[in-house]
Amino acid sequence: MTQTLTTKVLIIGAGTGGYVAGIRCGQLGLDTVLVDGGDGLGGTCLNVGCIPSKAIIHAASKFETVSKAADGGTLGITASKPAIDLTATVAWKDGIVRKLNTGVAGLLKKSKVKVIKGWATFSDAKTCTVKTADGDLTISAEHVILATGSDPVELPFLPFGGDVISSTEALSLDKVPGKLVVVGGGYIGLELGIAYRKLGAEVTIVEMADRLLPLYDKALTDPVQKWLEKHGVDLHLGAKAGSFEKGALNVTDKDGKALKLKADKVLVTVGRKPRTQGWGLENMGVAMAGPFVKIDERCATSMKNVWAVGDLTGEPMLAHKGSAQGEVVAERIAGHDKIFNPVTIAAVCFTEPEIVSAGLGPLDIEGRDDVIQAVFPLAAIGRALAIEAGEDGGFVRVLASKADHRLLGVQAVGQHVAELSNSFAQMLEMGAVLEDVAGIIHVHPTLGEAFHEASLRALGHAIHI
Repeated sequence: MTQTLTTKVLIIGAGTGGYVAGIRCGQLGLDTVLVDGGDGLGGTCLNVGCIPSKAIIHAASKFETVSKAADGGTLGITASKPAIDLTATVAWKDGIVRKLNTGVAGLLKKSKVKVIKGWATFSDAKTCTVKTADGDLTISAEHVILATGSDPVELPFLPFGGDVISSTEALSLDKVPGKLVVVGGGYIGLELGIAYRKLGAEVTIVEMADRLLPLYDKALTDPVQKWLEKHGVDLHLGAKAGSFEKGALNVTDKDGKALKLKADKVLVTVGRKPRTQGWGLENMGVAMAGPFVKIDERCATSMKNVWAVGDLTGEPMLAHKGSAQGEVVAERIAGHDKIFNPVTIAAVCFTEPEIVSAGLGPLDIEGRDDVIQAVFPLAAIGRALAIEAGEDGGFVRVLASKADHRLLGVQAVGQHVAELSNSFAQMLEMGAVLEDVAGIIHVHPTLGEAFHEASLRALGHAIHI
């Protein structure tokens, strides 16, 4: 017999958008049910995305450091030749995920959110049936928040399975592949490709565009490409991947030449798509914007009291965007006048070196003569040199209006620059002008001094260059 449950707020999806919405709803005293469809609390980001990938990247960087010490020494440090037990590394990564899962569960419990594990299917906009281990459960709600997330894009001629893997499987391999071919030169493919190169794999990257990370300007991506070339990563740009047969990936290069690239694993990272299938979206009567659910500045869909957050709502498909949207929706349901209208959503590529972009970049202002641009190299920053982060072409760049010096965008490339992203976003969100950044006493020695110096340079008087 199907059980029934009625609630004020029903959230579908326990990723960063869904669970944050749940916690905030609970804090605001709203009766809330959260349905976790199988990814686990924290969703893709916590379980098979942001967090585990950064853990593997960190382990790979440590392995690389020890390898340098064994190969003639580094910074006066020598060591014996290292070995990697990837199973143990993955177990360590899984421990971090479990710890964070437990933390999210505790926060939801503290906020009195009822969590139900199972797959939900909607029969109408406010009613769904959840298949749980204890049987079917029908839930009806006054408000529904859709936070179903996204899935890796599968190529029809390279279906996932066996030695053709997505980023999910790449984070749980039991050994380092001898030869890894990465299809897709975006941030996910590069992050994992670089990590496995550091761990000793022979890595090849196949990208359809003429350069890597095509959404970023060339100045930002050049240091990453130089690292890849220096470390023996084979790049096939302007190339098309084909089928995988008998341990080799068929590729057509930019000149139309057919190639066979030997591979123990083929990692396909050509993007992600919103998870819109299999849970009854078609029965809810919401408007779509292409493949995404259409929302307004309140994160409201076209159906009254049905809301959507995160990857389901479009680009940028970033965890921190979903979390911010989740908070907005909770506030709206509680009767507060709040909208989702950020000045910027900063993005980070955890490549080698790292890339940060917030606000407008050079590609956005092509042809305009009303913008100031200034670049300051990390090679002129003492802290960067002291941590070996000043010799890879890294820099911080600011873009500002000539008329009033209002900051329009900030970018950086270099080791550890991901930690500058919040400062960049904060300045843009607060409407800072160049003089605001220049007038802040930045701590010495830190990488953040490059933001200060870039702003000074835009005003015509950088100190250390």
